[in-house]
Amino acid sequence: MSQPTDPSILSPLGKPTEYRADYAPELLYPIPRQLKRDELGIQGNQLPFVGEDLWNAYELSWLNPRGKPVVAVASFRVPADSPMLIESKSFKLYLNSFNQTVFADLAAVEACLIRDLSSAAGAPVAVNIADLRGRPQARIGSPAGILLDDLDIDCDCYQPSPQLLRTLPGSPVEETLYSHLLKSNCLVTGQPDWAMVVVRYRGQPIDRAGLLRYLVSFRNHNEFHEQCVERIFCDIQRACAPVALAVHARYTRRGGLDINPFRSTGDFAPPDNTREIRQ
Repeated sequence: MSQPTDPSILSPLGKPTEYRADYAPELLYPIPRQLKRDELGIQGNQLPFVGEDLWNAYELSWLNPRGKPVVAVASFRVPADSPMLIESKSFKLYLNSFNQTVFADLAAVEACLIRDLSSAAGAPVAVNIADLRGRPQARIGSPAGILLDDLDIDCDCYQPSPQLLRTLPGSPVEETLYSHLLKSNCLVTGQPDWAMVVVRYRGQPIDRAGLLRYLVSFRNHNEFHEQCVERIFCDIQRACAPVALAVHARYTRRGGLDINPFRSTGDFAPPDNTREIRQ
């Protein structure tokens, strides 16, 4: 039987799942990034951006050599030029498979995660684990920029509408604009995904009302988090032609994981791991 065009329909998403508590790296389900990049006219060897997908995990646990549970939080950085993204439910199932698995120490867990995630993504994945006994602290804040959400606008487009994007006359600017109104839906299940999105650019002034209407237009759109951010980046780049551009979204967590994609022309460094209030 031939394989479907989009392998995401074969992922664990939207299917009843038996949770395994024994180490099972085979649960990780990679999906080729190029499938959706083809829709955007992106050639695999000529990416218009650099960046990463920053994941935070809040439900990581394993057993020490005496059988006592250890609990931790972790962050994972997957490079945007990796050939694969990792489907989120499979990631959750994989992390849960550590629950009854014995590891010698935290370094052994970290080495295991680096090996398995790098293999699934097809590129080196950075891993940082914080044992809760060390009392790690979370940072919650807002971007140092201009919030668009108070703009008094009419919205009537709920599928991505890049025609809403435009620049205004005036001298070039460098500014950071952000909104809490980004909502998209899971590509497979249709479940809502909520996010704050940040647009930083240098170039002709972008019409803020048009940008906000454009971000709202994702409201009924079905696509994975990483793919939405790449679509936003490409649409702004094509419609507004900024000299420099970065798009960053922080999605609310699901299943103990949040995903925070970042794409940039390379002129702006990735933001730190400050959470959005809903994360």
